[in-house]
Amino acid sequence: MAVRYGFLSTHPPTRCGLANFNSALAAQLATGAGSGGIVRVTTAGEDQRPGPGVVHTWSARAVAGWQGAAEALNAFDVTIVQHEYGIYPGPDGGEVLPLLRRLSGPSIVVLHTVLSAPTPGQRSLLEAIVAAADAAVTMTDTARNLLLHRYAVDPGKVTVIPHGTADHVERRGAPAPRQARPHLLTWGLLGPGKGIEWALRALALLQDLDPPPRFTVAGQTHPKVIARHGEAYRAGLHRLGAQLGVAHTVDYQPVYHDEAALGRLIRSADAVVLPYDSLEQVTSGVLTEAVGAGVPVVATTFPHAVEVLSDGRGLLVPHRHPAALAKAIRRILTDPSMAARMSRTSAPAVRWPAVAARYETLAGRLIAARATTQDVAANTRGSDSHSVRTRS
Repeated sequence: MAVRYGFLSTHPPTRCGLANFNSALAAQLATGAGSGGIVRVTTAGEDQRPGPGVVHTWSARAVAGWQGAAEALNAFDVTIVQHEYGIYPGPDGGEVLPLLRRLSGPSIVVLHTVLSAPTPGQRSLLEAIVAAADAAVTMTDTARNLLLHRYAVDPGKVTVIPHGTADHVERRGAPAPRQARPHLLTWGLLGPGKGIEWALRALALLQDLDPPPRFTVAGQTHPKVIARHGEAYRAGLHRLGAQLGVAHTVDYQPVYHDEAALGRLIRSADAVVLPYDSLEQVTSGVLTEAVGAGVPVVATTFPHAVEVLSDGRGLLVPHRHPAALAKAIRRILTDPSMAARMSRTSAPAVRWPAVAARYETLAGRLIAARATTQDVAANTRGSDSHSVRTRS
């Protein structure tokens, strides 16, 4: 049976981790026997024109826009919803809840954030979302355990399916050049909380290395950060780098890299540095891609990093601790045997084709369960009707 998948999410040309995830998953599910269409969620300042695969646009400016979005999604066999607080209209993005309740087919909600200390509104909303959905997906065991222990949800609905990773280690064309000078890398949308300032301070402590490392910070500033604060965070980083005397070693690339360009950039790195401030981040696409490419990682102890790097693929450091960050980077750059042990590519099970196959299995199970429930209900109605006729 060819399954028709409906997707609800931000989506390209929007540039954010959620949009990239949804785009990759939708593309993979469309390569098999399935097909699909995307209901794209947009903010007021975004281009509202539908791109390839988009069947409907839910604009934040639309009053009760969830109704039209639900109607569009009801044309599909199963709906996959990407969930993040604030993506959808309403307090904490709450307008996704009536949409879920309006869906006629099974729904899978992918939880990109599970907070350990939510507000009362965030807690009740997430509990209601899981109750309304047929299945909830977390991408790590940490997120699943947090959801089951801190929220009132049905454990039978919760499945762990890892974040997918592209095959960056596959050589498409010429391999990325390796430089004699060590190369540190971080990428993704930029804004407060990325912790780049701590990496700059660590970089200043590594200037005695011969040669000292260069540091690439790739990615545009987050659109929501620009809307509220402009480029103040990026400008502050430039000032800090100049004060620390490392500005000449930092390459800011405020552009959106496509998959091929990003792959070359990742393969050129000796270490990926993730100095995030967050204590809550249970999913990081950047971390997944770095590990998938077999590049050693130095990360702060946010939950996803603690889980993924526990097998020796990287080093963990305390938050906001430049000296510890510098020490960990120094170990990787000066100990070839350590770097070699960390440079293991991820298992095929977390490549996008395998991840998409698990969504296919879950969707098939939900569709079968829904069909069984409908058959039972139809038989019950038939039996009741026969009883009424017999009595009469």
